[in-house]
Amino acid sequence: QAQLVESGGGLVRAGDSLRLTCTASGRSFVSNVMGWFRQAPGKEREFIAATTPSGDSSSIAAAVQGRFAITRDSAKNAVYLSMNNLHPEDTAVYYCAASEIPFTHRVGVPFRAHEYNFWGQGTQVTVSS
Repeated sequence: QAQLVESGGGLVRAGDSLRLTCTASGRSFVSNVMGWFRQAPGKEREFIAATTPSGDSSSIAAAVQGRFAITRDSAKNAVYLSMNNLHPEDTAVYYCAASEIPFTHRVGVPFRAHEYNFWGQGTQVTVSS
C-alpha cells in the first residue's frame, strides 16, 4: 500500500537550517497535492506548506513564510521541506501528507489535515535556543 516516510529531522540550534525529505512508495503521487504539517505537544496539527501536483506553485503558512519552502521531484516521487533560520517555536513533529482531492486552480490546495489521506510517520525537529 501507499507509504510516505519522512527523514531529515534532528536537533539543531536556532538559526540553523534543515531539509526534510518525504519519500513515497507503493504508488505514484505525481497527481496529488503534497503537504507538510507539524504538531507540537499539546497543540493542534498545523498546516505548514503544500504544493500543487506539478510543483509550479505552493502555499506557505504565515508562521513560516520567508523561511520555509516546499519543493517536489516527480521523478523521485519525493517532496521536500527546506527550513531556514529555525526558531525554537518550530520544534515539533513534522509530517508529510498527500491529498486525494483533485487539484483545480479554483479551489487551490487543501489546508486542513482531514483533507489529506496519506500520512508519514513524522520526523522530530527540535530547535534549541
